[in-house]
Amino acid sequence: MSLTLGAYPVNLADSLRALLGHGDSMSVQVIQDIRLPRTLGAILGGAALAAAGTAYQMLFRNPLVSPDILGVSSGAGLGAVLGLFLGLPMLGVQGLAFAGGVLAVLLVIALGKALQHTDKTLVLVLTGVVLGALAGALTSLLKILADPYDQLPAITFWLLGSLSGLQMDEVWAIAPVVVFACAALYLLRWRMNVLSLPEAEAQALGVPVKPLRIAVIALATVMTSAVVSVTGVIGWIGLLIPHAARLMVGPSLARLLPVSIVLGALFLLLVDTASRSFGDVEVPLGILTALVGAPFFLGLLLKRAGAAQ
Repeated sequence: MSLTLGAYPVNLADSLRALLGHGDSMSVQVIQDIRLPRTLGAILGGAALAAAGTAYQMLFRNPLVSPDILGVSSGAGLGAVLGLFLGLPMLGVQGLAFAGGVLAVLLVIALGKALQHTDKTLVLVLTGVVLGALAGALTSLLKILADPYDQLPAITFWLLGSLSGLQMDEVWAIAPVVVFACAALYLLRWRMNVLSLPEAEAQALGVPVKPLRIAVIALATVMTSAVVSVTGVIGWIGLLIPHAARLMVGPSLARLLPVSIVLGALFLLLVDTASRSFGDVEVPLGILTALVGAPFFLGLLLKRAGAAQ
């Protein structure tokens, strides 16, 4: 469905032939050069953000956290905006975005170690919120200083998230990172389940809590940064999808993580297909995910509040 829908109509049979390089040249170009990279990018991006959100929520024992809780999205956004502000080529912008997301988490971990507090999880969350706010302020400053006719539109569109212009080489660049990180998180699923217990109990069961926490944060951060570096900032997936998957299969990561990955991939693919199929102007993905995610999440909170009463 994703390959057939868009401004240029191509039916299913012609889409399949175009994937193999057959048919008219326009259909082959539209399918292979434009829609196939977007489809694969949406699948990888949605899967990565949903898996990272699931890992963070399990790690911090808090269903309200998402991949940007440690400043990943804010740091990556600041790096990309800096690259656009400096007029770097797209490869440089993506490199700075990836470096910004990883650097933000490294700063959060370093500050968390420096601050002596019994609740390390709370320290990491609060530090991530502070650094995320700082990165957001610096991003706003760069937007004010940017050229309003050339740089500012590109910066604004990138911060709202989009898969338009995605190339196959960019898809191949993030695919190994996403696949490896998701597979590693799945292999760690049983130990991560134990992290839902208090730290002392988890250690008593033989789980190395600190190394495991660092490994989970690293895997979730690296794949989030990789995706954000090519898609821009796309919110709500890492917060919304794990909740939906948890309602379907329960809290055990043996089922929750695979279902979250599949739902995240399908959700972003559906949103991206809708963004380029209705109207003459493509709606940024961040707007659509917020329009869908915010009412759903609010309804979920109201439902839980009613159940509690």
